[in-house]
Amino acid sequence: QVQVVESGGGLVQPGGSLRLSCAASGSDFTIVFMGWYRQAPGKQRDLVATITRSGSINYADSVKGRFTISRDNDKNTVYLQMNTLKPEDTAVYYCKVNYMDYPKVSYWGQGTQVTVSS
Repeated sequence: QVQVVESGGGLVQPGGSLRLSCAASGSDFTIVFMGWYRQAPGKQRDLVATITRSGSINYADSVKGRFTISRDNDKNTVYLQMNTLKPEDTAVYYCKVNYMDYPKVSYWGQGTQVTVSS
């Protein structure tokens, strides 16, 4: 059974930094896609950053230049380094994983809360 577990959220002041981690386990197949999404109260879940196994990266315009996504293929882990955080970055951050056997099937974590406030 696939498990996706996020960690690293918390409360930070505007201008501060946080690093999120997401580890996937439970499948012997190769992970082809990992991504971070976020959902603020009353809003839809939006893409933040994604990365493929080959290293292709995509960012939402709102986080370009502030957030950096990276992954460790050996550890089936993806990271999100968030710098210069703003109050509008406050949301629950979710990790999504897709495996090679059924690439259209997405596995989601439970989410980690990020709150940016003074």
